[in-house]
Amino acid sequence: MQTAEPHPTHVSPESANAAADLARLLSQRRAEPTNRAAIDAAIDTRFGRTQAVMFTDLVGFSRTVEAFGILHFLQLIQEAETLFLPLIAQYGGRCVKREGDSLLALFDTPTHAMACAQAMNQATQSVNPGRSPEERIEVCIGLGFGRILCIGDDDAWGAELNAASKLGEEMAKGGEVLVTGPFFEAVRDAVPKAHFAAHGKVFGERPAYRLVAA
Repeated sequence: MQTAEPHPTHVSPESANAAADLARLLSQRRAEPTNRAAIDAAIDTRFGRTQAVMFTDLVGFSRTVEAFGILHFLQLIQEAETLFLPLIAQYGGRCVKREGDSLLALFDTPTHAMACAQAMNQATQSVNPGRSPEERIEVCIGLGFGRILCIGDDDAWGAELNAASKLGEEMAKGGEVLVTGPFFEAVRDAVPKAHFAAHGKVFGERPAYRLVAA
């Protein structure tokens, strides 16, 4: 199985060029308020993509670090990435960011993102039996779907990305997959066997759902 490598500290030339292009267009947008519609269209043409967004977070960072030290948790992060990164690739996704114990991945279709999320939970269930609580790997997953801005290979922005991050990092419990309203709408007909339950709202007004079975 693939071994997780240390997190990259450099930005690819493609991403640097993309970031420079975005900075130029945003400066132009600020300087030309009457031309913003055309500039916004140019930004969307250059960077916009319709994507399924996955945000993952491991359970118990603060508690584990306090009790067992940072090196123990870094070891768990490495093991989790060894489990998850090959699955992201297997289901056609790409990992855009690795920050602390979190992963941000993008997929072309929400069905692939959902299948990957299920495979991630199955992977943790296969390694956790017999482990002590501090050695268990439990993942919280948030999924979104919609138009976002992809800035090269290393960055992305968008409302659905923000919502997926909120679901994965703050609202989901270990083993839960929470999805946004647009994600739910996109998969409920494509995967008729999938069953979701209402799970509150994101940012006070956007509905969220919990994947129960698929």
